[in-house]
Formats: sequence, structure tokens, C-alpha cells
Amino acid sequence: MIHSVPNHTALPPLRDLDGGLTRITRLQCCLAIAAPFVCVAAYGAFAFAGHWVPAVLAVAAYTFLSYGSTSHDLVHGSLGLPRLLNRMLLSVIELLGLRSGHAYFAAHVHHHKQFPHHDDIEGAAAHGTALQAILAGPAHQYRIWRWALANAPRHRIPIMLEGFLCMVAVVAAVAMTPITLVPIIYVVLVAAGSWTFPFLTAYLPHDPTGHDSLRQTRRFRGRVAAIVFGQHLYHLEHHLYPKVPHQNWPRLAALLDPHLDRAGVDAITFGG
Repeated sequence: MIHSVPNHTALPPLRDLDGGLTRITRLQCCLAIAAPFVCVAAYGAFAFAGHWVPAVLAVAAYTFLSYGSTSHDLVHGSLGLPRLLNRMLLSVIELLGLRSGHAYFAAHVHHHKQFPHHDDIEGAAAHGTALQAILAGPAHQYRIWRWALANAPRHRIPIMLEGFLCMVAVVAAVAMTPITLVPIIYVVLVAAGSWTFPFLTAYLPHDPTGHDSLRQTRRFRGRVAAIVFGQHLYHLEHHLYPKVPHQNWPRLAALLDPHLDRAGVDAITFGG
């Protein structure tokens, strides 16, 4: 479990901000868990019906709602689920995107502990240019997998099993191409979606040159940005209080604004 103690003296403990920020309703939890499965099912329904625009959008929604939302909350244990169920759901939801949930867990926990050090595999793209971050996309999941196998021995068996299941899924999709292209197109789409992670989740929100924890992750604000990123632009707030589930990030950000203003943390604002 990743703790929620802020690492800067200008910020109060989470309980002093709002003791309810780590809690969500049962409905919110169920919707978060269901969303990735609904997106994948929607892809199948639209694709088999020949409606490719909504099918592609469904995969894009799955990518966003899994890696950056539900899976991310499961990594931090912030949905309030029992440990075994939490880990099983993380594995299954990430497997839908041909990714390893246990490798994600290991790399992301390490990211929170180590950024901006160069041994942070998940945040590595933050140290280069935007072009380098984009070009890092195709090999990103392989690097995460390889790093996790080498550095997370207690998760090695489930990581290897998840890798095997991903390979089985790809082989099955290829084998089905004489019958239907729907599975192989899905494989291509989810793989392409994961290529965006180094740019969107490492390069854009992080600044490894920042001189303290309040400036090593960027502070984003603005109504337009909040809509475009589905209320997921609060990465600084997440780094400071990682146990807060994504549903409560906007409220956390509003409570932190006076403290961040007093600390002189500049905001990057889009759309008012």
C-alpha cells in the first residue's frame, strides 16, 4: 500500500484537509470496476455490427478508463476492496489491454518512491523531449515487463502468467483472421493505445528538473482541461496524496489550491 503522507512541509496531512477524501460510495466503486468491461463489450458489439467509428472510440475509452483510472486506483488500493479481489481485478482489467497488472503495480509503486531518479522506469520519458517520449511508446510495455521481472521477484510468477495469457490472446486473434478481423483489430488498437503512455502519463505531467516535490509534477487547472482529461488532470495532487481515488481528485485539488498558491506553485491553465 502506498501511504498518503505529503512530502512537503507546506501541506497538511490528508485528514486535516478532509477525512472523507479516501472514501467513495459503493455505486462509484461498482461503476469504476464496470467501465473497462463495458468499453470492451461495446467494441465487440460495434465492431461485429460494422460500426467502426464507435468501436474505435470504445477502445480509446477502455484505455483511458483502465490504465489511467480504474487500474490506477486498484494499484493504489483506493477503491476499498479486499486485497485479493483488488489484485485479481487489476490483473483481469489490464489483461483486456494486453498488459500485465502486476508489472504495472510494481513499476507504479516504484515510480512514486523514486521519481525523478533515473531508475524510475515508468517516469523515464519525463527526462527527454516530447519526440523521445512519443517514440518510446511502442517499446514501453516491454520495458515495464522486463523491469518488473527483474526487480519485483515476489510478483514474478503472476507477471509471467499474464505475459503468457497476452501471447495466447494475440495468437488466437491472428488465428481467427480468416474468419473475422475483429479480434486482431482490437489487438492493434489496444497496443497503439498503450503507446501513448510515456507521453501522456510521464512526459506531460512531470518535471524532473523541479527542485522539490511540489514542482516535480505539474499543477494543471482549467475548465476545458478538466473536461478534455475527464477530471484526471490532477497529477500533482495524486503524487502528494496517492490514496485519494480519482473520483475525489477535483475536491482534493480545490482544497489544496490555497496551500499551493501560498507555496508559489504555478498553475498551467487551459480554458479558464
